[in-house]
Amino acid sequence: MLESRFQSFADVGGPSNGAARVAELRKALESAGVTGFIVPRADEHQNEYVPPGAERLLWLTGFSGSAGIAIVLKDKAALFVDGRYTEQAKSQADRSVFQLRHVVDEPPVDWISQNMGPGEKLGYDPRLHTPDAVSRFSAACRKAGAELVALPANPIDAIWRDRPQPPLGMVSQQRGRFAGESAAAKIERAREALKGADGLLISDPHNLAWLFNIRGADVAHTPLPLGFAYLPRAGRPTIFLDARKLTPAVSDELGQLAELREPDALVGFVEQLGKLGSRVSFDASTAPALLTQTLERAGGKAEVGADPVTLMKAAKNKAELAGARAAHERDGAALARFLAWFDAEASQGRLTEIDAVKALESYRRATGALRDISFPTIAGAGPNSALPHYRVSESSNRRIERGIFLVDSGAQYEDGTTDVTRTIAVGRPTSLMRDRFTRVLKGHIAIARAVFPKGTTGAQIDALARLPLWRAGLDFDHGVGHGVGSYLSVHEGPHRIAKTGTTALVPGMILSNEPGYYASGAFGIRIENLVVVEPRAIPGAEREMLGFETLTLAPIDLRLVDRKLMDDDETKWLDSYHARVRKVLSPLVDPPTRRWLAGETRRLNSTRGSR
Repeated sequence: MLESRFQSFADVGGPSNGAARVAELRKALESAGVTGFIVPRADEHQNEYVPPGAERLLWLTGFSGSAGIAIVLKDKAALFVDGRYTEQAKSQADRSVFQLRHVVDEPPVDWISQNMGPGEKLGYDPRLHTPDAVSRFSAACRKAGAELVALPANPIDAIWRDRPQPPLGMVSQQRGRFAGESAAAKIERAREALKGADGLLISDPHNLAWLFNIRGADVAHTPLPLGFAYLPRAGRPTIFLDARKLTPAVSDELGQLAELREPDALVGFVEQLGKLGSRVSFDASTAPALLTQTLERAGGKAEVGADPVTLMKAAKNKAELAGARAAHERDGAALARFLAWFDAEASQGRLTEIDAVKALESYRRATGALRDISFPTIAGAGPNSALPHYRVSESSNRRIERGIFLVDSGAQYEDGTTDVTRTIAVGRPTSLMRDRFTRVLKGHIAIARAVFPKGTTGAQIDALARLPLWRAGLDFDHGVGHGVGSYLSVHEGPHRIAKTGTTALVPGMILSNEPGYYASGAFGIRIENLVVVEPRAIPGAEREMLGFETLTLAPIDLRLVDRKLMDDDETKWLDSYHARVRKVLSPLVDPPTRRWLAGETRRLNSTRGSR
C-alpha cells in the first residue's frame, strides 16, 4: 500500500484567526506594560524544525513557512518573510491585519525604527532571540526613541489555550559503529578548542547529539533531543535534558560522561557561573539571549562566537562516511524502484503529486531501515516545479501531465542522511526544457569534477555551477549546496557552496550539489546529488588539493539532455556516473527495475528517444 507516514498533506494555516488573535495579544501587551511584541518563527535553539508548541508565529498569523517574523504594535502589525514565501504569506496571513514585508528589502529593524515612537516599549521573549538579534532590535528602538524590553513570560503562551505541551521524544544512543568516535574522545577534542574560556554552553541540539553520541525524537524529520549542555575546561560536563526522555540504560550511559539535570535548572546554573566570574563561550547562531544576559548580570563574561563543535561535526570520520555510502546505496535502490514505477504510471495520466510522494516514501520504508524522511518531499508538476520550496497539500495537489515533474526528497537512516533531486520528463520535453536542463546539468558536472586547493571556500566555487546558465543570461537564486549531517540535519553548517559560503572546505564534509533553473509559471529544473570533500592527488601538484566524491546514486533523465550542448569531458563524466549507478544498484533491485535501470543508464550517445 502506498502511503505517507512522515508527511501530512493537510492545509495548515490561513487568515481566519489572525484578527481575533492579534486583538487578544494587544490586550495582553497592554497588561504587560509594553507597546508591541516581536514574534519570531523560532524555538529556544533556533531550530529549522520546531515542536508544535513553538509554532507561535503560525498560531498568531496563519503563516506556516519555516522562516519569518512578525511585529505587533498597538495600531499596526507586520509580517516579514523572504522571497521563498512571498506568495504563501499573501494567501495565509490576514492582510487587513498584517502588512507584508520582504525581510531583506525592508528588514524588521528598519520597520521598527520607522514605526515605533519616543517612550514606547517593544517587548520580546529573550529565550527566542540570539544576543546579536537583541542587539540589532535594541539599536532600532533607540533610533526611534523607544526601548526594547525583555518579558519574563511569552504573552502568546498565556492566550494560546490549547498550546501543545513540550515534546518528550525518547533519547537513544548512537551506536559506535555509526558514530566512529567515543563521546569521551569528542569531549576532549572540544575542550582543546575552548581557548581562553572557562567553558562552553552548548545550545545547538545537533551539537549536543553529536558530542554525546545520542539522538532524539523531539522534532519532525531530524532526530534531535532538545536540551542544553555545559562543557567546562576541566571537570564533568552537565547535560540539561528532561529525565522523562531517558531510559535507565541511556541515563546510566550519559551519567558516566556528565551530570544530568532538568532543563528548568539551566538558568540558575548559568547564574551561578556568573557569580563565580566565569568566562563562558556561547554559540552566536543558537544561544538564547536570556542565558548571556543572565551570566553577565551575575558578574560573568559572555563570549559569543562560533561553537567549535559545529566545525568538528561537519568533518565526517571514516565510520560516518562509510555509513553515508551505505545509506546512499540503500536509498538509491529505493529511488530507482520509485523512478521505474513513476515512468510506467505517469504516462497513463492518473498520478497526482501526492500519489508520487506516497509512493516514494513507501519504497524507502520497504528498505526496513527508514527512520523518517529528512524533510517534507518537494514534488512539483508543471508550474509547481518552478517553486523551489513547494510543499504539496490537499488544495495544491496537481495531476501529473506532460511536461516536467521535479521531486526533491531525502531520508533519515541510522547510518546516514540523504537528499536527492531529480527532474523527470513526462512525455516529450520541449527544446527549451532540454536546453535549460542541460545547462543545469553542465553546472552540476562542473561542481562534481571541481578540483581546488586546501583553504578554498564554497563561495569560491559557487560560480562554477552558474556559468553555463550565465552564458545564456540565466541564473537561479538559491545557493548551489548546503551541508548535510550524519543521521542529523539535512541542512547543516557552517559549510555551504554559496555566495555566502565563507567556511573553508575540508575532507569529510558532505554537501549538496544542486544547481537549478526556474521558469515562473511554467516549469522548474534542479539536479541534486550529495558529495563529500576528499583529498585529490595530482601528479606534480605544488599545493594540497581537494575534490568531491559523489555519494548519490540515481539515474539522470537522459531524455532531457541536449547532447549538442555537452562537451566530451561532460559526456564522459555522465556516462561514467551512470555506469557506476547501474553497477551498484542493479544487484539491489528487482528484475523489472533492473531492466529499466539498464536503459536509463546507457551511454549518452546511444540514448533511446523519448517515450
